Amino acid sequence: MAAQYSLLLRGGRVLLPEGEKVVDIAVEGEKIAAIGEELTGTAAREIDAKGKVIFPGTFDAHVHFNDPGRREWETIATGTAALAAGGGTAFVDMPLNSNPCTLHAKELNDKIAIAEKDSVTDFAFWGGLTPQNLDSLEELAEGGCMGFKSFACYSGIPEFEGIDDYTALKGMEKIKKLGLPLMVHCESPLLVQKLGEEMQAEGKEDVWAYFHAHARITELESVQRMISIAEETGVQLIIAHVSLAESLDIIRAAKLRGVDVTAETIGQYLILTDEEVAAIGTAAKCSPPVRDAANQLQMWARLMKGDIDFVDSDHSPSDPSLKEGVSFVKAWGGIASVEHTLTGLLTHGYHARRIPLSLIAKLTSENAARTLHVPNKGKIAVGYDADFAIVDLDETWTLTKESIHYLHPVSPYMGTTFKGQVKETILRGESIQQNGKVAMGGRGKLVRPERVVK
Repeated sequence: MAAQYSLLLRGGRVLLPEGEKVVDIAVEGEKIAAIGEELTGTAAREIDAKGKVIFPGTFDAHVHFNDPGRREWETIATGTAALAAGGGTAFVDMPLNSNPCTLHAKELNDKIAIAEKDSVTDFAFWGGLTPQNLDSLEELAEGGCMGFKSFACYSGIPEFEGIDDYTALKGMEKIKKLGLPLMVHCESPLLVQKLGEEMQAEGKEDVWAYFHAHARITELESVQRMISIAEETGVQLIIAHVSLAESLDIIRAAKLRGVDVTAETIGQYLILTDEEVAAIGTAAKCSPPVRDAANQLQMWARLMKGDIDFVDSDHSPSDPSLKEGVSFVKAWGGIASVEHTLTGLLTHGYHARRIPLSLIAKLTSENAARTLHVPNKGKIAVGYDADFAIVDLDETWTLTKESIHYLHPVSPYMGTTFKGQVKETILRGESIQQNGKVAMGGRGKLVRPERVVK
């Protein structure tokens, strides 16, 4: 008797963990039931995927959806609609810029309740590590947080204080025992402050003054220092949004010494240059800043070498008024980009630089899920969640205000032509986006990590 499934995807170029193959995928309920050539059986729905590439749904481990408290910036509903439009099926939300920040179990539970009602995709949350909540890490872990996030500098939000070295040491000791990772934003607060004061004394507040205040050494010093503390404590450390090839060299050397450290980068450090940021303006302001063209080339080289573990969006929108009519130095430092991570890598990686599709799949999904110890997510394999992004590799399209799904149509990529379009996004066997139309609300489930206590 022929097998009956809930969904069959026929004849697509499927990005499996072992490489690309033209195969069928059978789904039963929420899980992948079978993978093979010309599978027999029928299904309630069949998708002809011939000529399309099937990626695992992207797993974005670094977003700021600002819900609750700053819903005028972005909400979980609008943020996840944009994520789904770009082929995303899961996210991990940062403990800021929501208000209150996620520093205790109550704030975590409040965010989970909102996501259960509004999230288009599956979801998870980082807990915060600050000097104020060292005694709350256990309750956050028990509540199901994915791990912890801290800033080795000013976070941009007064209520989320950066960590000093003592907090870093004691926090890492506790987090190690909890069996969860710590992600750190690495910039030296004293160097950023003093370099910024130099520019202020000269009356400079333009983009180049901002770049001066966030000079390369501010990241390199902080990365080295956080790795030293992680090496001492044995914690699993993730260096957030690495912007410099030299930082990746430091991380690689630490890995070779046996330090449990991984490197995340963000699309803008691969796609943009400092000169392009200067031309775009405040819509492209982020921290750490985008670097020069020579560094961008080296970032791509390190990506091919395997020194970048995963690529996220660091989607960090704001009310547009925080970026309009102010100097570059005073503008909000965040980029709206969650919808365009995969298509950006297809355009600038696969098409422009022949980066293998299999590597892009690992960078946008598999590696993040593995690093965060998330079971049954991140790759196309039997028994895993049926999460897919079905892509037309050759379709070109231009980003316009009308096509964007964010709460506010602001993006450094506005007017950019991309090559590679996500035609459909499937979450646990159910379509959540087709041809830019998103099925809103309430489909997502909480994703919990496996805690690794050694």
